[in-house]
Amino acid sequence: MCSDRESVVAVLDRLDADVDELIEMSFEALTTPECVRVLERVERVARRLPVVQHALINQIAEQSSEEELGGKLPAALASRLRISRAEASRRVGEAAELGGRRALTGEPLAPQLTATAAAQRDGHIGERHVRVIRDFFRHLPADVDSETRGKAEAHLARLATQFGPDQLAKLAQRLMDCLNPDGTYTDEDRARRRGITVGKQGLDGMSRLSGWLTPEARAGLDAVLAKLAAPGMCNPQDESPVVDGPAPDDVAQRDTRSESQRNHDGLNAAWRALLASGNLGQHNGLPASIVVTTTLRDLEAATGQALTGAGTLLPMSDVIRLARHARHYLAIFDQGKPLALYHTKRLASPGQRIVLYAKERGCSAPDCDVPGYRCEVHHVREWATTQRTDIDQLTLACGPHHKLLDAGWTTRKNNRGDTEWLPPPHLDHGQPRTNTFHHMEKLLRDGDDDEEDAA
Repeated sequence: MCSDRESVVAVLDRLDADVDELIEMSFEALTTPECVRVLERVERVARRLPVVQHALINQIAEQSSEEELGGKLPAALASRLRISRAEASRRVGEAAELGGRRALTGEPLAPQLTATAAAQRDGHIGERHVRVIRDFFRHLPADVDSETRGKAEAHLARLATQFGPDQLAKLAQRLMDCLNPDGTYTDEDRARRRGITVGKQGLDGMSRLSGWLTPEARAGLDAVLAKLAAPGMCNPQDESPVVDGPAPDDVAQRDTRSESQRNHDGLNAAWRALLASGNLGQHNGLPASIVVTTTLRDLEAATGQALTGAGTLLPMSDVIRLARHARHYLAIFDQGKPLALYHTKRLASPGQRIVLYAKERGCSAPDCDVPGYRCEVHHVREWATTQRTDIDQLTLACGPHHKLLDAGWTTRKNNRGDTEWLPPPHLDHGQPRTNTFHHMEKLLRDGDDDEEDAA
């Protein structure tokens, strides 16, 4: 059914008014069974709303280019709706599989997960049910025929209307065992599942590592750990850790680490040796290395934390330990402004890149969380017009945001030295123009916006 703009706005206005009225209601007159029934109705309504999102997201994807959106669709949705990029990517993926589609000729097609989409439209299943079903098909071997896939999807959708997500996940695993009893997977299946995820740092600075290794990657990891994670090897508690083995018997005997701790220490020694070898070449104009920024005050006091070019927080004790076997770069700031790093070449110098890691920390586009290591240097004022590469007119931009500058976006420095991103008129909805993601301390600080002198 095709609806005009006025009809869409009118329905949304009624929905807003009804929700406003509902949340102001008191439910004290209801009995417990009646409260439960109200909860069921509210849950059903909430489960149905994503159907509207699917239609809108798919239409945006069909009719809009990256230039019109101001970036890739997930990033644009994350910025406009103020949700995480992971959540935005999930919604885009669900819309592609549960929303309506169109053939190349323009005729409407049923959703890829037809039965699941119907159950969601009726409000019988929720987001976690959908996640279980989508995950099932991501892991289903590619050689399972389409008819079997269709029957499996309809069966899971029916089960989802009868059971909770946890039990549905167990039933999905049983169904997987039936469809793939030998557990055989093709190279395509393994390539599809491979991946390593490094979680965000916790309050204690630790990061969770998870993922799936291909057989080849597992074989390589086994060989590395067999050497570097053996008892007595690469033990940070030893005054002189053994890195070239085997470890002497007395050293191995007094090693009290668990196997997982030895694996961690072995991997840490492996990539430290790889960085020190120089075999990684250059990254963004610098030798592949750990670039650390800290304040001179904290460095002299051996307290506090430092920040790497990837946005990782390092305790000062780790900074000092790293400094024992690393080259040192010193960047000097005056009231947050870098000193004496100006030249007339178009490409930023290694020194300028280090200063940008220290000052910008990551992509300067609003809401972007890409760290400095994965960014490009951008001239805020076009080099073609100035013929200069001055540090106070440089910033960092990730690849997708850098491309936006060819689609009507412009940048400028404000009076605090921060980079402002100005969208083209059709994308300007009053969004922030500077990025505070990499400088959270500025949001917590009262008064003075000046940064401390840093080294």
